[in-house]
Amino acid sequence: MLFSRFSGKCLILGALLLSILSILSMQAHALTIGDAAPDFTLKNQQGTNLNLAEQRGEIILINFWASWCGPCRKEMPVLQKLQDKYQDLGVQVWGVNVEQENQAGKDFLADLDLSFSIFFDQTNSLSKTYQVEAMPTTVMIDRNGKVRFVFQGYQDGYEKKYAAAIKQLIRE
Repeated sequence: MLFSRFSGKCLILGALLLSILSILSMQAHALTIGDAAPDFTLKNQQGTNLNLAEQRGEIILINFWASWCGPCRKEMPVLQKLQDKYQDLGVQVWGVNVEQENQAGKDFLADLDLSFSIFFDQTNSLSKTYQVEAMPTTVMIDRNGKVRFVFQGYQDGYEKKYAAAIKQLIRE
């Protein structure tokens, strides 16, 4: 009887300890400003595999979006203007659709005239890695591959914030 009470308490304590360690390990892998951006390779809509680590020396804006997101639709032309204005200075915009079914994303794009790379994260592994919690989310990565800015959501006027951040990264 004493042994069964003791082993039951050990099981409960063990489960509690595993839960705490799991939470701590998730926090240890949090996307933090100044940390190295998690590397990934995805095939863009044009069929080219792009690897983030191979883009060192470039400033990368990764924009996570979804077809059902109204602010995403408003933001896409803004992202295109940023790509057009700053690409000669080493800035790339990458759009990552987070929907498991990509037809809605393709339909969404059909009405837009975009030239920046578009990717489809059908398994949501990349959006989980980058801890995307809001649509859209834009992550800016500096020339050394470090996360420097994270913007959640989009409202009119954010283009000024984006441009200021890009200019700061260009000057560094």
